[in-house]
Amino acid sequence: MAAGIEAVVMGASWGGLAAVTTLFSKVPWNVAVPIVLCQHQYPHAVSNLPAVMRTRTKLRVIEIEDKMPLEPGNLYVCPPNYHTLIERDRHFALNIDPAVMYCRPAVDVLFESAAEAYGRTLAGIILTGANEDGAAGLLHVSRCGGMPIVQKPSTAEVAVMPEGALRRVPWAQVMTLEEIGDLVGSLVAA
Repeated sequence: MAAGIEAVVMGASWGGLAAVTTLFSKVPWNVAVPIVLCQHQYPHAVSNLPAVMRTRTKLRVIEIEDKMPLEPGNLYVCPPNYHTLIERDRHFALNIDPAVMYCRPAVDVLFESAAEAYGRTLAGIILTGANEDGAAGLLHVSRCGGMPIVQKPSTAEVAVMPEGALRRVPWAQVMTLEEIGDLVGSLVAA
């Protein structure tokens, strides 16, 4: 099911920390793709998310910096108050364009740029959250041939984000956190 996937992007908001903790408990250290997590954060907060994630996953956790290349086996975390984009040369770009859906970083911005860079080799995953950021981005992932995945809304702490994604991409695969973790965990180095 995940054959040919070269990168994974995830978007979460309210309830995201608990969701990714469950999901990453199923993911081994030797994942053969880069994983990028866009978690909504307060704009001017010092981000503790990378440090917290280091205690909850076996992956190497890195807060994204401008022009950093994407490398397999890493979990990249979007920094607060910057949009994170993936360029076609598979490097990150950060910018301070206006907020999208009241968010910066915005899931839509990450997903749309990742879809352009990776096309059919991208998996886009929408998790729990309290607004519809990510729905347009997931549609773009699908239109570029990528794999759209949505957390089963009944399992989300706040279902607005996955429900919004499913309204835009009703053909997306709907999975529990454990199933998503198994899928991502299957992307291991051969």
